[in-house]
Amino acid sequence: MTNATPGITRNTRQRAEVLALLAGTDEFRSAQQLHADLRARGSGVGLTTVYRTLQLLAEAGELDQMRMDDGEQRYRRCSRSQHHHHLVCRGCGRTVEVEGPAVERWAEKLASEHGFSDVEHTLEVVGTCADCGKRC
Repeated sequence: MTNATPGITRNTRQRAEVLALLAGTDEFRSAQQLHADLRARGSGVGLTTVYRTLQLLAEAGELDQMRMDDGEQRYRRCSRSQHHHHLVCRGCGRTVEVEGPAVERWAEKLASEHGFSDVEHTLEVVGTCADCGKRC
């Protein structure tokens, strides 16, 4: 049996439902939001299963994660396989994936200066997109 998602031993119906839902949006969504959307579609997937599925998919590199100011974790389908960063609209949640070579060099230099290795990082730049800016 082939495995469609690297790092995950088996693909389930629940996993497929969560991935299909995330494929239809460009914004970061919480487990609770995804669960509510699944329920509205008539799915019987439980909230615990949604959380577990999101964690597995994030660990496999299928999803981007972002921790919000309130501490809530949000997820989004990753459209790039290489490391990248995000511009996120605080109004509508629209997200744009961007590369940041200067950030990569800075992170490597900072880690080296402090004797760190095997360093990972995430960067989300939060602002207001042009559409939301027009509404103000």
